Amino acid sequence: EVQLQASGGGLVQAGESLRLSCAASGLTYAEYAIGWFRQVPGKERVGVSCVSSRDGSKYYADFVRGRFTISSDNPPNTVYLQMNNLEPEDAAVYSCAIMSGSCSRISEMYDFWGRGTQVTVSS
Repeated sequence: EVQLQASGGGLVQAGESLRLSCAASGLTYAEYAIGWFRQVPGKERVGVSCVSSRDGSKYYADFVRGRFTISSDNPPNTVYLQMNNLEPEDAAVYSCAIMSGSCSRISEMYDFWGRGTQVTVSS
């Protein structure tokens, strides 16, 4: 059974950093991508970043590019999201998910989701 476990959220002040972790187990995909999404109450889930097992290619949403860095072991069983220079607008529940194939920013493409971790950023 595929399982994902996200951790590392917390409360920080604007400008500070957090590192989220996503531990994946029970993987049976030949090729897969693990992505990070975030969601605030009343809004849709939004893709933040993703890494592909096939070639290590990475995706970043424009609103985090240059501030967030995704990394992983090889093949990606544990995926990290280093979040620097956090802004109040980054506050959300962050979840990781896995899909077959390469990265996608579309949440519906992902098959399994981990329980989210709350990130709170005070101004």
